[in-house]
Amino acid sequence: MQSKPLVPRKIINVKGKVHYSESSQAWNMIKLKSEFLNEFQQLKEKRSKFSYEMIFGRTEREMVEAVKKIMGDKTLMPILMFLYKE
Repeated sequence: MQSKPLVPRKIINVKGKVHYSESSQAWNMIKLKSEFLNEFQQLKEKRSKFSYEMIFGRTEREMVEAVKKIMGDKTLMPILMFLYKE
C-alpha cells in the first residue's frame, strides 16, 4: 500500500532534541515541536498511525541524487534534518 505524504503549507524551521530512552536503551525519542504539529494537524490524531522514511547519503553527491529522484517522483516533499552533538 502506498503511503500518502504529509505536505506543509509553509516553510517550517524548528530545533529540537533527540532523547535517550532508558526503557528501550536506545536513542529513539525525537519530540516534535508545536510549530511542526500546528503545521501538520493530522499528527494530533491520537488513533492514527504514521510512519517515516529517512535517507542519509554518505556523500553530498548521493544526497543531491536522492533529492533529484524525490523531486522527479512528485509525490514526496523531502525534509532536511541535521544532527548535532552538543
